Amino acid sequence: MSEILKQHLNQIVSLDKDELKQILLFFKSKSIHKKQFVIQENQLVDEVFFVESGLLKCSFVDETGKEHIMQFACENWWISDFSAFFKKEKSTLSVECIKEAKLLSISFLELELLCKKYPKMEHFFRIKSNLGYVALQKRILSLMTQSAKIRYENFCNQYPNIIKKVPKIQIANYLGVSRETLSRLQK
Repeated sequence: MSEILKQHLNQIVSLDKDELKQILLFFKSKSIHKKQFVIQENQLVDEVFFVESGLLKCSFVDETGKEHIMQFACENWWISDFSAFFKKEKSTLSVECIKEAKLLSISFLELELLCKKYPKMEHFFRIKSNLGYVALQKRILSLMTQSAKIRYENFCNQYPNIIKKVPKIQIANYLGVSRETLSRLQK
């Protein structure tokens, strides 16, 4: 089993070796190259992805052509267009590889079967979902109430590894500022 996924799961639920071995069977391993998409806008989404290594971004492009980055995902993170995945709708977001990545994917059906067979996994995904919701709420509140400078400082403190790996324009797109504003904030 992926040692990274094993450690990730065991942070929330206790699984024995046999359970871990069986759980891995529900996942498919994927290697993704830089600039490769795992999800593109307007496609049906049937997978969520666990990042074993690498770096991805989840974003959408508005009608003016401006990219808005919703999320970065590095090792130990989950990424997808979760709305499209759970509602079985076409995606509004895309997920693109920024740095070569190794992913574990699980389909909607396999996720349902996994959680039915192993209630501990249903508990795991409920906790992860709740934590993701909390993080999203904090992000929205920061965009509504904090200055660009504070958002940038928080990003640097929260994600020191990401800031070194991501082009500045993408950091600006994540923070909701222009590239020029980001340059001023970095001084």
